[in-house]
Amino acid sequence: MIQAMAHPNDIIREQILQYFYDRNANATSQKGKKGSEVKISDIKRELKNRHGLTQQQVISNLNYLIDSGWVAKKVDNRSFRTRAGTEIPSQREWYSITSVGIDRIEEQSSEFVKPSPYANINISASNSVVQLGDGNVVNKSYVGLFDDLNALSDEITSSDLDDEDKVSSIADIETIKNQLAKPEPDKSIIGMALDSLKNGATGKVISGIPKIVDSLEPLFQTVT
Repeated sequence: MIQAMAHPNDIIREQILQYFYDRNANATSQKGKKGSEVKISDIKRELKNRHGLTQQQVISNLNYLIDSGWVAKKVDNRSFRTRAGTEIPSQREWYSITSVGIDRIEEQSSEFVKPSPYANINISASNSVVQLGDGNVVNKSYVGLFDDLNALSDEITSSDLDDEDKVSSIADIETIKNQLAKPEPDKSIIGMALDSLKNGATGKVISGIPKIVDSLEPLFQTVT
């Protein structure tokens, strides 16, 4: 039962997270009509029917839940060929509750949850860093960059790359993310990880990755 909360959007966020929890609990497949993962069009329609939420309420609060680690977004990269023979890339986004989100609804943590390395540190006492819903800690100056890296990880995970290449690329991303907890990240470490991403299978195979990496590069270069 939803209780009154301090922030005006918390009730909406609770409703959205509960929706994903219920969908996951009743899922008979990963995707599809009865899948745990759901498309944004279905999310908007079903939350409007269930709670009368507007599209603006759904999108703004869903973005918050994703940024906080309660909900995950995965991107399927596809392509289709026109009658003229032109290959057109397309993307389909899927949303689902994370293990952290499940723990939030159930109000308890599973014994299978990996403890955060920051578990015994009072993060709330710091004015410069924040702890996200997935247990990661990031300097407030780099929260946007951290979100971009998470999106890049999702795209790699859902790609057609070999698992070995996926692991290598995501390891590079995690290296960069770990540096973003510092007030002054190590520029050389970030640079080496970025070069590995650009020159490895990720940068050569996945559509859109080079553009994403290039857009992040100026941000890495400003880190001192």
